[in-house]
Amino acid sequence: MYRYDDYDQTITLQRVAQFRNQTERFLSGELTDEEFRPLRLQNGLYIQRHAPMLRVAIPYGLLSSRQVRKLAEVADKYDRRYAHFTTRQNIQYNWPEVKDIPAILDDLASVEMHAIQTSGNCIRNVTSDPFAGIAPDEIVDPRPYCELIRQWSTFHPEFIHLPRKFKIAVNGALEDRAAVAVHDIGVHFTKNAEGEVVCKVMAGGGLGRTPVIGAVLIENLPWQHLLTYIEAIMRVYNRYGRRDNLYKARIKILVRAVGAEKFAADVDAEWQHIKDGPGTLPTEELERVKAYFTQPDYVAVDAAEQARIAAELASLKAQHPGFARWMQRCALAHSQSGHMAVVLSLKHPKIAPGDATSDQLRAIADLADTYSYGEIRVTHEQNLVLSDVPQSQLFALWEQAKALGLATPNVGLVTDIIACPGGDFCSLANAKSIPIALGIQDILEDADYVFDLGDMSLNISGCINSCGHHHIGNIGILGVDKNGSEWYQVTLGGRQGLSAEIGKVIGPSFTAEEVPGVVKQILETYAELRQEDERFIDTFDRLGAEPFKARVYAKKEAA
Repeated sequence: MYRYDDYDQTITLQRVAQFRNQTERFLSGELTDEEFRPLRLQNGLYIQRHAPMLRVAIPYGLLSSRQVRKLAEVADKYDRRYAHFTTRQNIQYNWPEVKDIPAILDDLASVEMHAIQTSGNCIRNVTSDPFAGIAPDEIVDPRPYCELIRQWSTFHPEFIHLPRKFKIAVNGALEDRAAVAVHDIGVHFTKNAEGEVVCKVMAGGGLGRTPVIGAVLIENLPWQHLLTYIEAIMRVYNRYGRRDNLYKARIKILVRAVGAEKFAADVDAEWQHIKDGPGTLPTEELERVKAYFTQPDYVAVDAAEQARIAAELASLKAQHPGFARWMQRCALAHSQSGHMAVVLSLKHPKIAPGDATSDQLRAIADLADTYSYGEIRVTHEQNLVLSDVPQSQLFALWEQAKALGLATPNVGLVTDIIACPGGDFCSLANAKSIPIALGIQDILEDADYVFDLGDMSLNISGCINSCGHHHIGNIGILGVDKNGSEWYQVTLGGRQGLSAEIGKVIGPSFTAEEVPGVVKQILETYAELRQEDERFIDTFDRLGAEPFKARVYAKKEAA
């Protein structure tokens, strides 16, 4: 994985020193709240409903075991012994004190971590496929390109004060596991007929108040022009994006207002001025960054050994149904023979989705050192991945993960719930998300039933900002305010990936008490109407929303 060079470390430490001084001046009264606000936001510090919140960057979702141990230490020293992983591959602390933030940032800098550009109207943390570099369907490893974008965008003087926050996602595989279509800029890497690396660039995607699938601006862009083309997009947005209305400031509003074709033409005109300038990437620079992403020293597994391991795993699955179920949901194919990627589910019943205790974080670091060459990934679904597990060690890993509450075999199932912190923490939220997620988990405690339902996504957001990405959940739940009370709107039919779609609201909203039962009724309707091996989203596409609406609102009226 990427390691800081001297330049990275120097600018990070300089930023910590700057913010330490700014914080001291604020606490002494030399800076007002209004003056301190943009300074703290540039360092990932929010003021939430009950306490400050610090968002720490995990660029494109990669962590080392050393970094995870430091995250656990920070949770113990400065928070309440846990942290929360987000849908954008970051991690948040919900209870630090303002006076401690510089010390936290100093501790993080000691393991090459920071909170730079995790908030504010700037280019945020770049996200990508959590299986980058190991996925069998990968065409181009996106990680070096993500790192190039990170280095280019960090402290870029022209884009520090954009009209609104700006998010970039990058993919290099046949399947899109980074939700690129609903980002301000989405980049799909592939290869052309000559075998050269090129990319498709989308812009104007996003969720929130106005959910939009991004528009394709250019196909087959040579990789050398990645940064110049992104810069052209940023220049056009920075010049014409609205600053008079917070709710109309995102790039998606600009693209919709002028039309995708006109926006693409404006970007191209801007790009012509810079496409062959200093921002053009030379091969030497790409190779320099690629050198940081070395593969582990995999132990070679020949065909005979592979067959022996496969037979042993088959025997273990026959003896241990729990292991078989875990293998089916949590162990994914790997590009390196003899290895698999293993998802550690952070969706254990009774625990808020995406939360991990400091003890779990330390245990995960130990698991990574023992089974995965010291590397951990963060997924868009708020789970963690041990990226390089030898197949011969899967059973031992399962036993340890199960003891830690990290082996729930629900990855990709309806209980693999994505949820924002909601009204329990966020000052923007209209309603709570965590109790809704826990209530749904409670009524779906029959693991066999959930397992039989198969692939399905359920996403919850506590407000229209859609931090829980409810718009692209097969089942989406949005918290809304009705005369000071918390209500929940349900959408169906959303999905992410190459065929991303925004879900549609099925009707009037429900009370918090009603939501778990509504979800159960939707699932029961699906179970009754699906055809053999048909996924939930396929049944929905075939039948539409009406059977589901009829069921839930009939029950509501009867009540």
